[in-house]
Amino acid sequence: MTARNGVLITIEGCDGCGKSTQAALLCERLAACGLPVGPSAAPGAVVREPGGTAVGEAVRELLLHAPVAPSPWTEALLYAAARAELVDKVLLPELSAGRVLVLDRFLDSSLAYQGFARGLGVDEVLAVNAPGLRGLLPDLTVVLDVDPAVGLARAGGRPDRIEAEGVGLQQKVVAGFAALSRRFPERVRLVDGFRAVELVAADVEAAALEAVASAGLRLGG
Repeated sequence: MTARNGVLITIEGCDGCGKSTQAALLCERLAACGLPVGPSAAPGAVVREPGGTAVGEAVRELLLHAPVAPSPWTEALLYAAARAELVDKVLLPELSAGRVLVLDRFLDSSLAYQGFARGLGVDEVLAVNAPGLRGLLPDLTVVLDVDPAVGLARAGGRPDRIEAEGVGLQQKVVAGFAALSRRFPERVRLVDGFRAVELVAADVEAAALEAVASAGLRLGG
């Protein structure tokens, strides 16, 4: 893991699991503890992935809303490219400055979706991401564990390209995240997401504060 002064926390799970809600709540709660949360240019903000940079947002649009679906390896490489840009332009500089960053998706989404669900191989997808990661891994990855059928029903609205593939893909994704929690138990924690929002948020906050304490950051006023 690359040297840094801050803390990187990622929120993961299948589509509709409540990641965005829990990431926003976690930012609020950590900021209330006096921690320097979010990028310095947008204090308190969640960083979404793919996205977070101009290049990343353009790739996001291509991945999720283009009329033509890419092949699985093209999809995986596009995610890796957007991630490399985010690491270089946002994550490493902000973590070096001692900030606490909360991400709505990161590396483990690629491992679960492309590596596991698409059948490309977790090790293979990890390998193509490695150069762009530059040694950066999350201090904590919280996976919100929900029934994928419930997740898709929660998502509502017009589905993006991946959501539109239906529950079969999402079931494989959920199995992929469970496998990642067994492979990387030191940083990946499953949290039951099929509960009231506040109960889930309390568990996510507790796990995050453990990660902050382990990194040696002190709570402020």
